[in-house]
Amino acid sequence: MEFDISDRYIDPHESGLAVLELAVLGLLKEQPLHGYELKKRLGEMLGFLWGVSYGSLYPALRRLEAGGAIEIVEPTPPRSTGSTPSTGSLTGDLATARLRAVADRLATPGRRTRKAYRITDRGEELFAELMLADDAPGDDEKAFAVKLAFCSHLPRESRLELLRRRHDALAARLASTRRPPGRKDRSGGRVPDRYTRALVEHRTSSTRRDLEWVDGLISEERAAADGVPPAAASDSMQSAETEPDDSTARPDTVLPEGATA
Repeated sequence: MEFDISDRYIDPHESGLAVLELAVLGLLKEQPLHGYELKKRLGEMLGFLWGVSYGSLYPALRRLEAGGAIEIVEPTPPRSTGSTPSTGSLTGDLATARLRAVADRLATPGRRTRKAYRITDRGEELFAELMLADDAPGDDEKAFAVKLAFCSHLPRESRLELLRRRHDALAARLASTRRPPGRKDRSGGRVPDRYTRALVEHRTSSTRRDLEWVDGLISEERAAADGVPPAAASDSMQSAETEPDDSTARPDTVLPEGATA
């Protein structure tokens, strides 16, 4: 059976499915998990970008299972350990009896237990494909966050490729926001007011910081390939970023009245 994702993941309206299923596969690469654990870890990973509900998680699990990307692992219920010696205390004996009753119920055949999921070989292939797939328009922030979280599962060249593509996307976004303030829209729209300009400036500043951050990740990745420890590469990069520029005075420098820099 082949796992055909071509239609589902190209449709931009279904782009969230690709990100969710990628996140599920990434978590299951680390260890088998049941639905509750998956939802908890997805919330920890994507909570700042996207709230994952059971209504979206379980359909994603069913799709992945139907495609052979994951499989169910039925947990083995605990078995009764036989007779338990008396504790010599009525309270202790009652507590032991309650625990014994719970163990007996869990050991009863046919008792429903929570299903755990694990990734298959086909799921490993799908994970690698989704990690390097193009992101749908409007979904790149969420998709990149998930991909970066599981970047350690990729070979170094693939990690660099992922980071370079993010660099290119941010550079293109930055170039598109660099417009002279107050310039009229070509369609004859109004001149942007100060609030609109402030919004554009904020987005430009945020994009520039993201671009610098990604460039730093690329530098660290290349340094690691050359045998430079990540900490040393990071310290070198930070020192270069914080080196003062002699051509301008520092913002916190106060010059005496009448003096010149």
